[in-house]
Amino acid sequence: MSVLRLPGHLRARIAAWAARAHPEEACGLLVGRQAGGCTEVVRVVRAANLDRARARDRYELDPEDFLRTDAEARAEGLAVVGVWHSHPDHPARPSETDRARAWPGWSYVIVAVTAAGAGELRSWRLGAGRAFEEEEVRP
Repeated sequence: MSVLRLPGHLRARIAAWAARAHPEEACGLLVGRQAGGCTEVVRVVRAANLDRARARDRYELDPEDFLRTDAEARAEGLAVVGVWHSHPDHPARPSETDRARAWPGWSYVIVAVTAAGAGELRSWRLGAGRAFEEEEVRP
């Protein structure tokens, strides 16, 4: 099982952004490094959700936000290592749409959120046959 190291203060930032966006999906990027089956996140970035027609159950990460974040990460000797997004009023499990749009090698953090606030946060990676496999999240 792969491991995602996501410090508590970064986890809290994702949760806050997700709660503020409810009932719409929030999204963003994970910046860090990968080594030996472990992904270490050192920064999280919020991105615009361009899917305004289905913002309650879909996200489309703004490519300008991706390009800017990728350039900044590279300048710091880091990389974009994944994506985070919220599931308003749904569990923190990937949907078929999430799977169809996912890239191998990246972590996909999903946080469940309701009107009461953010709840469960889980991370997933594409495995064999493009099936999602859960990865362990550690501080």
